[in-house]
Amino acid sequence: MKGFLVRWLVNALALVVVVYTIRGIEVESLFATIVAALVLGIINTFFRPLIIVLTVPFSIATFGGFILIINGFLLWLVSKIVKGFTIQSFWAAFWGALVFSVISYLLNLWINQQGRLEIRIIRRTP
Repeated sequence: MKGFLVRWLVNALALVVVVYTIRGIEVESLFATIVAALVLGIINTFFRPLIIVLTVPFSIATFGGFILIINGFLLWLVSKIVKGFTIQSFWAAFWGALVFSVISYLLNLWINQQGRLEIRIIRRTP
C-alpha cells in the first residue's frame, strides 16, 4: 500500500511538471492535480491495456507511434473527468502525455515495490 501511495505522489509531481511546462494544460489547485494523477493512474491501469490490445494493428503499422496518441487521448479524457484540470487541445494532451510518461518513468526507476528509494550502483570489475 505504501508503494502505491509513493508512486501516486511521484505521478502527481510529474503532472505538476507537465502543467508548468506544456502550454494549454492548466490546473486550478493542487487538489485537482492530485485527483487527476489518481484518475490517470486508474485509467492507465484498467483501460489502457484494453485499448492497446484493440489497436494492435495501428500500433504495428505506426511502429508503436499510435501508443503516443492513445496516451494523449487518455490524458485528455482525464481532463474531461476531473474538474479543475483542463487541456485546451489535442496537441497539448499529446505533448503533456509524452512529458508525463518520461518524467514518471525516470522518477519511478528509483522507487521499489515497497515505496522506498532504491539507488542501484553498477560497479565494473577490472
